[in-house]
Amino acid sequence: MSSPLSHPLVRTFLSSVERRTAALPAARREELLEDLREEIAAALADAPAQNLAGGFTEGPAGGFAEHPGEHPGEHPGEHPAEGPETDGGAAVGVGEERVRRVLDWIGTPEEIAADAVAEESGSLPPEPENVGGTWLTLGLAVLPVPLCLVPGVGIPLGLVAALGALVRLWRSAPWVRREKRQATLFVLSPLVTVPVLAAALSLAFDGISAVAFVASLLMALTLPVIGAARLARSAARLRERAGQGAGR
Repeated sequence: MSSPLSHPLVRTFLSSVERRTAALPAARREELLEDLREEIAAALADAPAQNLAGGFTEGPAGGFAEHPGEHPGEHPGEHPAEGPETDGGAAVGVGEERVRRVLDWIGTPEEIAADAVAEESGSLPPEPENVGGTWLTLGLAVLPVPLCLVPGVGIPLGLVAALGALVRLWRSAPWVRREKRQATLFVLSPLVTVPVLAAALSLAFDGISAVAFVASLLMALTLPVIGAARLARSAARLRERAGQGAGR
């Protein structure tokens, strides 16, 4: 049984999207193509094989309309014979018309590429903000890990600070969407790095101690600090360019 993704129309469609998104970072482009492959495969596998020649009634998820007089129960003599191209009487091939309908439903390569490029660059250009607002956001971004050292209420306070940082980050103007996504990963990284580092230290030193826990927190602080430093440089460059433009 061949994969529906090997159909010539699907290959042409994906190649066209890949060409039109050449301006995207390689990782983002591959992520987009992988999402499209999964969506196409899911849509092509959505309906019973005997209705492959039918049309969408409500998009791929809504199934396919049956043609009058073509229901298997109405013409027993027209059942497909089992063989190399069937599986229990159901065809495994994918008709060209069905593939076209799936691709039309997903969108044209031009539309998909335009949306992806617009999303990557950010729908609105970044704008400078006051230094105090920027440093408040960056301070909240690195504060969650140190707050975890506060006895009793440290972890809840850290989560509140992380939430505040993310809210301010996504509402702030100095950074494009790509920078905001990366910063979000940096802010949330301690949720993964702290348990991993603590487990590694406990194995290395035969049990977790207070010193080992503090050490894991300090090491986990590295990524949020790096993310905050990158955002600070980006915001500073934007303010500098805005100042130069105003001075002309």
